[in-house]
Amino acid sequence: MEIRTLASFVAVVDAGTVSAAAERVRVTQPALSRQLRQLERELGVDLFERVAGRLVLSAAGRSLLPLARDVLASAETLRTAARVQAEGGLDRVTIAAPATTLADVVSPFLASLRDDDPTTSVVETAALDVDDAMRRGADLVVTTRRPRRPLRSAALPELPVWAYVRADHAWADRGSVGLAELLEHDVVTVPPTFAARQVLDTAVEREQRWPASLVEASSGTVAQALAAAGRGVAVVSDDVRYGLRGLRVRSGGADLAVRLFVAWSSTHPAEASLAALAERLRTFVVAAYPDETGATGVTPAR
Repeated sequence: MEIRTLASFVAVVDAGTVSAAAERVRVTQPALSRQLRQLERELGVDLFERVAGRLVLSAAGRSLLPLARDVLASAETLRTAARVQAEGGLDRVTIAAPATTLADVVSPFLASLRDDDPTTSVVETAALDVDDAMRRGADLVVTTRRPRRPLRSAALPELPVWAYVRADHAWADRGSVGLAELLEHDVVTVPPTFAARQVLDTAVEREQRWPASLVEASSGTVAQALAAAGRGVAVVSDDVRYGLRGLRVRSGGADLAVRLFVAWSSTHPAEASLAALAERLRTFVVAAYPDETGATGVTPAR
């Protein structure tokens, strides 16, 4: 059994079709189909079934997929360890994070990297948890939940959940707004998969107050665009756009904020390099958001 045939199997699952997977792994579609058939012969099971013209995982495929991901992750760890031993450092790093964090935190950090830093790629985590992201090749994962052992983590500064209004809004010159007052107005926010929405929903549940009207935008950028068009108050954690003014949202005597952590494996062959890069990311965020409370340094995850 070859690693590349396992990679082809996982690529088809992740891409959704053989043609899309072939583009991803840079082989022809017939070659990829042959690799899948070869793997099925070696395993003695059918990994896919054809339903309504589409390939879907069989019961065996669903059962074996996590094991295939583990094998690929172990192979990548071996490659990384070999590179570290051969070159004395880490030459490539993959950072995974939610979409808003990628845009407002990780991407600006990447722009600050030096010529001698590792080549860095990014992955949007969306609904993935830390373990899933690492199984898919991430070295550092930015997450809203403190990771557990044996992972290691560094706490990043909390990022505010903002209420964004137009410059001609009655609140434009204020520094903050209470949740109860905010909810008397039309609210434009992001879907429940976003951390800012989860923080808002938790506060709403705690105070048992509900918005006069709530519009769900596909992203924080779209929410701010709607606020700029006068369709309501955008409640997001994104950096400000469209000339809007930002107010802190107060609830229970504190500002609503998103907690972030950056995590990595304590068994990674370049663990020391990842810890140093995580600390640089933390320092960068502190400098980028000087009004926020700085977080403590690297700590073992609990």
